[in-house]
Order: sequence, then C-alpha cells, then structure tokens
Amino acid sequence: MAEGRKLIVENRKARHDFHILERVEAGVALLGTEVKSLRDGGGNLREAYAQLRTGEVFLVGANIAPYRQGNIQNHDPVRERKLLLHRREIEQLGRKVAERGMTLVPLALYFSDGKVKLELGLAKGKEGIDKRRTIADRDARRQMERAMRERERGRA
Repeated sequence: MAEGRKLIVENRKARHDFHILERVEAGVALLGTEVKSLRDGGGNLREAYAQLRTGEVFLVGANIAPYRQGNIQNHDPVRERKLLLHRREIEQLGRKVAERGMTLVPLALYFSDGKVKLELGLAKGKEGIDKRRTIADRDARRQMERAMRERERGRA
C-alpha cells in the first residue's frame, strides 16, 4: 500500500481464486457506525463481490461488524453498500464485465486520508489446475529463497 493508507482488511482468497487483470480504487458510501466499526478493525470481504446495476456499482456480501458502542440504530452488518466511481469508470467496467467470465472482486478495504476506500479488481476465475500451479510456483519460490539463505549463511 502507498503512503497515507491504513489497511483495514484484505481479501487474500480473491488472489487465490481469480486472475486479477485490472485494479480500480472506489469510495464507499457508509454510515457513521460502519466507519467507527472499521476503525476498530471489524470488517470482512471474504464472500463479497461487486455488482453493476442501473449505472451504479454496489458492494454485496461484505460484512462490517456492528459498532460495539452503537445504539438501537446500529447498521445492518451485511447490507449492500454503494461504491463511488466516476460514470466513465462505471461504463468501462460494465463493458469489461459483459465479457465472458469477468467479475468485480473486492481486494482490499483501507483508509486513505481519513476516507474508506475499496480496491476493486477486474478478475477472471481460475480453474482448479491454475490454483494448483500457483501453489506449486509459490512453494518452489520459497524453497529457492530458503536455499539461497542457507548458502549465504555457509559463506559467512
């Protein structure tokens, strides 16, 4: 993350299940108790996705825990939240999502200069074999790094 950004929650499962082709930053329309809950670290994007409807984009399935000091007017934890994007960005995303197999996946939720932002990824689903290949590549990379560290220790 860049400077001035404080990560709230990251969707690691999205990077495992999808090929991320493009990233877009979007604002999120939230209630006051939702922002307070996020400051306490009460967010989850695991089952969340973004949906285009009538020229607007909505975050569906994101869970923002109820605020602990909230009253009877506390927010619904899994309500749909409107994402704030420019019309041009929405139209571009709409065209790309219309292509076969493309979807909008939330990757990270963070504070940027005091405002809650969502990193959206334009993604294509991975097949089972792609997931296995990703895991194998990651393991191979770890083994190489481990071997390099061992070799460096041997020289010293």
